[in-house]
Amino acid sequence: MSMPMDVVPQVAEALGAGGPVVALESTIISHGMPWPRNIETARAVEDAVRAEGAVPATIAVLDGRLKIGLAGDELDRLGSPETRDIAKLSRRDLAGCIASGGTGATTVATTMIAAHFAGIEIFATGGIGGVHRGAETSFDVSADLHELARTPVSVVCAGAKAILDVPKTLEVLETLGVPVVTFGQHAFPAFWSRTALPLTTPAVTSTAEIARRIETQRQLGLAAGHLIANPIPAADEIPAAELGPIIAQALADAETHGMTGAANTPYVLQRIYELTGGRSLEANIALVLNNARLGAQIAANLADLRKNA
Repeated sequence: MSMPMDVVPQVAEALGAGGPVVALESTIISHGMPWPRNIETARAVEDAVRAEGAVPATIAVLDGRLKIGLAGDELDRLGSPETRDIAKLSRRDLAGCIASGGTGATTVATTMIAAHFAGIEIFATGGIGGVHRGAETSFDVSADLHELARTPVSVVCAGAKAILDVPKTLEVLETLGVPVVTFGQHAFPAFWSRTALPLTTPAVTSTAEIARRIETQRQLGLAAGHLIANPIPAADEIPAAELGPIIAQALADAETHGMTGAANTPYVLQRIYELTGGRSLEANIALVLNNARLGAQIAANLADLRKNA
């Protein structure tokens, strides 16, 4: 039985030539942003990757086929208000969706899996999932963390989502042996904010250095992907001191309304959007674009490193 996977010609050509390719997730389109900003952002992110000399590969499952790269009408299908019931696929859901001929958008974990199948090593997203606040009783820990430990795809993000328990998230990543670096600073970023808690990671100042780290990891035969934290641009951030009380209010509202499990995060993010007067969405778009540019630069450096080896 052959892999039910379709790779668009531009991506296949780039991979065949050893060129730079950047994977992009599709839950940002289907679940992460309101229409029509979701479609506009998805296209802008792909354009940002192309502007840095790399090829974008937005990933999803459509009608039981794993798609590595999406056409314009497929992006519209994922983000249209008429199709908002599209499944959100993590590792546990992927085989079932494909086997049943279903359609779903890929999370960080599933995008990593699909990218690895296709031979793509760099993936740019917004923020990773992690350890939820109160996880000591709920055991709510994102599959993203374990995927980083087992799948050799490096993820460029703006840190873990600020609504999570970021210190515990970093502790779990350390336990799982996932290399974590922050671009341009030691302080680990907190999604909408450049810094939050006094959490530090190794700082890297060049994309060439990141590429060398990724290549060395591969040569050593270590399966984990790098987590590359990229702080949101200063002009676009919502400072942590301002955002902290807003997050606290959103979490309290979620508890009051009994939001648990899969319903909790979308509710909290919507409340933060409301409480910030829409600023959280604008910051989200800015950081995703920033990550796409950095991911493309790293992919280009990695391709050059191997061609010149």
